Amino acid sequence: MVPRVKLLVVVASLVNLGFSGAPTAPPKKAVVKNNSGVTPAGLCGTWVKEPDGGLFTSPNYPEKYPPDRECIYIIEASPRQCIDLYFDEKYAIEPSWECKFDHIEVRDGPFSFSPIIGRYCGQESPTYVRSSGRYLWIKFVADGELEATGFSARYNFTQDPDFKDLGVQPPLPICEFEMSGPEGIVESVMVTKEGKALQTEAVDCRWFIRAPPGSKVYLRFLDYEMQNSNECKRNFVAVYDGSSSVEHLKNKFCSTVANDVMLLTSLGVIRMWADETSRRSRFRILFTTFHEPPCGGDSFFCHSNMCINHTLVCNGIQNCVYPWDENGCKEKRKATILDSLDNTNVTIIGVTCGVVIILLTVSIIIQIKQPRKKYIIRRDEFDPTLLHEAFEPPHYELCTLRQTTSSDADVLPEDFPKLQRTSSKCIHGHHCGSQVSSTRGSRSDLSLRDAAAILSEMEPNIQPPFPLQATPTGRRSILVMKHSYSHDGAEECDLDDELYDGPTTSRGRAAMDRTVHRSISNDF
Repeated sequence: MVPRVKLLVVVASLVNLGFSGAPTAPPKKAVVKNNSGVTPAGLCGTWVKEPDGGLFTSPNYPEKYPPDRECIYIIEASPRQCIDLYFDEKYAIEPSWECKFDHIEVRDGPFSFSPIIGRYCGQESPTYVRSSGRYLWIKFVADGELEATGFSARYNFTQDPDFKDLGVQPPLPICEFEMSGPEGIVESVMVTKEGKALQTEAVDCRWFIRAPPGSKVYLRFLDYEMQNSNECKRNFVAVYDGSSSVEHLKNKFCSTVANDVMLLTSLGVIRMWADETSRRSRFRILFTTFHEPPCGGDSFFCHSNMCINHTLVCNGIQNCVYPWDENGCKEKRKATILDSLDNTNVTIIGVTCGVVIILLTVSIIIQIKQPRKKYIIRRDEFDPTLLHEAFEPPHYELCTLRQTTSSDADVLPEDFPKLQRTSSKCIHGHHCGSQVSSTRGSRSDLSLRDAAAILSEMEPNIQPPFPLQATPTGRRSILVMKHSYSHDGAEECDLDDELYDGPTTSRGRAAMDRTVHRSISNDF
């Protein structure tokens, strides 16, 4: 009996120890099943992730790594954190000048073009490495000769010194969206519209765009603006191709410009990070699902290796890389009269317009010719006797006084008084001119016979106080003023000079002046 009792006491004590909270073995490190963060997956050593860090190794570590291998490891920290990287002491990589053969390359960022931190090889492990942001990009390269043990590296996350004054980042709200279809709009305002987060909270949102199997996704930015541009720690928009893991990061935008992105898989992820000071950052992205040619009957060929759904053609939105789907499309507007016209109506309108143009041309030609006909008729019916002199200003021309020979014209009577020009008077100053110009401007010169006739009419009125002297043998023409009208050919020539033969008295001069003035008044 006693041995059985002792056995029961021992069993009971063991049971009490099991439920008394005795320390247990620490949990094993979780190994990521999909080998996230390593490319190519499953061929580049061990990859372990924990909430506060993890580790990764070269292939076959601690054995020799295989030849001809290239592995990429990408580490991502949470917002407002940075990464500390340590290499174990058991480290051996083929040495070479400037590490041109086997080596490890570490860059400060998520891409192969991020700023390089260092390139390492040889027998000494690299020193401690710290990132300036949330990402580290690490590449291991092995050529075809001289393999070695490789490396093992540990990493952990620490607070970013740039955000030390803000303290620990509070838990972020869950912010995820699922989208599908031939096209759609992804925009930042969906966060507040659907109540995913407050306007004062930091957000880390993801939009998952799922295309049909075998299709791809094309993203085109319609609107983009970062409140704190060029500060990727505060706000950015990232695009992933295949999953939201860091190794599938396609592009990251945090400056003032964002480019369109063509994805190679049927799953696209858009991620937006904005802290409390960057909630006014915004974007608007049009996504279009497509497949490669050949294009079926229900698809449209975009001339850029894209076949989109036929419902996207002429919808007012450019879904192709180039606007082939919108070329030759009428804008969606209210139907007008022009839209309802057919070929018959267009023909009728064209003929009518042609007839109207011909009639207008004929009318213009008639109007151009009509004034000439009226002028001809009016000229034929014109009666110069009905027109007063005031309508046609008189023209004055000068007759020339020139020395003639004995053979010129007719011989004047012997008692013809000697004529001498003592002065000349112009009725209008602007009609006066030189002797030559006056002669050229006259229509015809008075002959000597006409001049003698005029003087014979004037002789009864002129009675000189003494007889006239004989005229010299030389014959002279008389300088007279010719008064003419443009409407008829009748011309008259009035004497403008005072005629005298030798010395005259004041009485004779006055009589001559009265005669001349009387002649001019009769003409006018």
